[in-house]
Amino acid sequence: MAIDSFDTTHLLALAAALGWASGLRLYAVVFCTGLAGTLGWMPLPSGLQLLQHPLVLGAAGLMLAVEFVADKVPGLDSLWDGLHTVLRIPAGAAMAGAVFGGDQAAWATVAALLGGTLAATSHVAKATTRAAVNTSPEPFSNIALSLAGDALVPAMLWLAVVHPLWFGAVLVVVVLASVVLTLVLFKFLRSLVRMLRNRLGGRPAPV
Repeated sequence: MAIDSFDTTHLLALAAALGWASGLRLYAVVFCTGLAGTLGWMPLPSGLQLLQHPLVLGAAGLMLAVEFVADKVPGLDSLWDGLHTVLRIPAGAAMAGAVFGGDQAAWATVAALLGGTLAATSHVAKATTRAAVNTSPEPFSNIALSLAGDALVPAMLWLAVVHPLWFGAVLVVVVLASVVLTLVLFKFLRSLVRMLRNRLGGRPAPV
């Protein structure tokens, strides 16, 4: 399907997918999108065509490989997430806004706001979940979650392009689940920190 034939629903779905996925795997989003354009799987909007440049593809591929490894090491994954907090959210907004480009400023602004919000939601949910999982001594759950994220990002990007309405329905469910999961795990982590402080301070944990 050529990008010129995309209606507003398709473009909004693509913008939402790029924003949301950037909060999980920014380098995977950049690499997969650029590769799709380079191989002719999907003609990219003018605002995203820079991702097809060989230098951009090479840099994104290198960082994707680094992130693939770092995201599977307990402790290092949380450090990696913390360092990328200042990058994933604005990048998600920029990627989403670029779907519409400068010729549709109003829609580009809406898409950027949507993309930034979705990137923040997915990033916070991911960082909170991985921090909670890292409290377990075994590494297997950490690796399983990381592999799930590796698979989910390209799957959601594909769904947004091919079946935008289905993508919208799935995205609503995913976002709601992310918010609930973040709240629950944040309370768990806060209780865990309080308990550790009490133990280190020689005070019994409150019942």
